[in-house]
Amino acid sequence: MAIISDPQTHGHVDIHTDVFADDAFLRLGLKLNHLRMIVAIEDSGQISAAAEALNISQPAASRILSEMESIVKTPLYERVARGVVLTTFGQALARRARKIMLELREAGREIAELKTGKGGTVFIGAVTAPAMSLVVPAIKRVRSALPGIEVTIQVETSNVLARELLAAQHDFIISRIPDDLNPRLFQVQEIGVEKACLIVRGGHPLLKKKVASLEDLPQYDWVFQPAGTLLRRTIEDLFLSRGVLLPENIVNTSSLLLTCATVCQTDAIAPIALDVAQFLATHRSKASDVRVLPIDFEINVRPYSLITVKERALPPSARLLYDLVLAESKKAGVL
Repeated sequence: MAIISDPQTHGHVDIHTDVFADDAFLRLGLKLNHLRMIVAIEDSGQISAAAEALNISQPAASRILSEMESIVKTPLYERVARGVVLTTFGQALARRARKIMLELREAGREIAELKTGKGGTVFIGAVTAPAMSLVVPAIKRVRSALPGIEVTIQVETSNVLARELLAAQHDFIISRIPDDLNPRLFQVQEIGVEKACLIVRGGHPLLKKKVASLEDLPQYDWVFQPAGTLLRRTIEDLFLSRGVLLPENIVNTSSLLLTCATVCQTDAIAPIALDVAQFLATHRSKASDVRVLPIDFEINVRPYSLITVKERALPPSARLLYDLVLAESKKAGVL
């Protein structure tokens, strides 16, 4: 124990140097189930939900939390109306615990890859356009180097993907960082500018015109991505900047399949990435008669990027696919 003079109190403060030892928490009994619990509490905000996620009883979860507070000698959470919230100390422990759990998961993943001799597994999230134009050809190339590689692709909006990346559900994503997330959490490599367009069904009344203007569009039904998503905000800003009334009859969905189904069976209009629309229009079938609507204005969406989490190393298979996606973007001339 050290005794340090405190000039504000004219007394002394006792500091237990044992607390700062490298393995202090381990010697005091901190275990993996404690780390799992603090992460589960941060994710769910409820002791009961955290207990269910870990497949234990609520009393057992409460006991684990009490053990943690005894070990770190400070409150880790506070009860609120709808559950619990972590204190500053709890947030700090949860942040470190999440990294430890992730590293252990990646260690198991890497050892399993070495044992099997296969190409490993990679988890990618992407918005629709680069998923088709960059990820698909990159996967084709990576299979020649790692024949046994298994790739999981999640196509979603940037709002969803960025949060899933922070939760370690993806190795990397191709999207944008949402405005409400701290950009300092991410490592970002801009790789492309997305152009969008409007799609309609074959035989749509607007196709009789040579070119449709913005003023022609509000009277029709629309299929939009959910409110707050980037493409939707871009379209809404176009209407507002031109003083044109916003569409009133709207179906909200993040599903490309449902978007196309609605467009093909109604007179609805939908904004989607130009690369995707061109693919659909050139591979038409009776199940998907999608046409690109000629318009007299451009729809340019904010650039997308290759995004990883800072201080989180990519496993070898994910690093290879990351590099190939980057190479595809350069080859396509989108940088």
